[in-house]
Amino acid sequence: MGILSYAVAGGGFAVIGAWESLAVIGAWESLDSSNLDPNPSSPMAQIRASPPKSVGSSSIPVALLSYLFIANSIFTFFSSINSRDRVGSMIQLQILAVAVLFLVYAILTYLVNSKKSVFVTLPSSITTLVLLFGFVEEFLMFYLQKKDVSGIENRYYDLMLVPIAICVFSTIFELKSDATTHRYAKLGRGIGLILQGTWFLQMGISFFTGLITNNCTFHEKSRGNFTIKCKGHGDYHRAKAIATLQFNCHLALMVVLATALFSVVANKKGYLPDDHSKYRPLGAEMENLSTFTLDSDEEDEIREQRNVAKEAGLNGISSHD
Repeated sequence: MGILSYAVAGGGFAVIGAWESLAVIGAWESLDSSNLDPNPSSPMAQIRASPPKSVGSSSIPVALLSYLFIANSIFTFFSSINSRDRVGSMIQLQILAVAVLFLVYAILTYLVNSKKSVFVTLPSSITTLVLLFGFVEEFLMFYLQKKDVSGIENRYYDLMLVPIAICVFSTIFELKSDATTHRYAKLGRGIGLILQGTWFLQMGISFFTGLITNNCTFHEKSRGNFTIKCKGHGDYHRAKAIATLQFNCHLALMVVLATALFSVVANKKGYLPDDHSKYRPLGAEMENLSTFTLDSDEEDEIREQRNVAKEAGLNGISSHD
């Protein structure tokens, strides 16, 4: 497939994830603007409060990326047949099935959200369900893709399951959520798509530029069927450790990005620093009590008894005088 294919796939996933995340933030801005309208029942307030449609958010980029995957899979399929590589041709059929399913999702989303379409009466959960099937099929494709058990590329494919799982659970959460949590589900899926894109880029750089580890070589059977083998057992474990370290760096980048997005969303939702003015630290009510001590009631009683005894002794001495 080449580094160009991985770069296009990674860039496409990252753009779609960023586009969907920014669409969610834009929906919150519209919702906050509608809350400022003194007449919430006005048509302008209802338009601002309505969620953004998928036509302007992700259906067109998803369709374009799916077309590119389909074209690349068809070309690689015939290339594998010419090379008499049955494994490579079967892998391209799996990729083709996933790409077609995402293309169906993009087309169906566009038709459902189009005002002049006959599909406008269909519920939006239908498109979300198709998207869920696409992510599940993609998960199974990477989970079952074990061309060579000793190939180090399998470690990269196993780590790819993490962002795909994030997209799967976010889509399931979107199916069972209300209008408010619906946006959080889309935001989580957007972050998962960005992580998929950056990891695609990392796989392309590691596989096709020789920057994976020492003593590991690239072996290509056909355009879509390759493996990376290491010489010794120690080289194999070192390559796996480097892959895990690379993924941790990508994951840390996503944590920073998610924190930044959460800060923006919290600001748009009105969680300003003024809300913390009512916070009172523990023990603040004891600040004005200057006579506060740790003496117990029993110690006070013992002290009073001693004072009484001393007064009685003094009175006895004075009476004898």
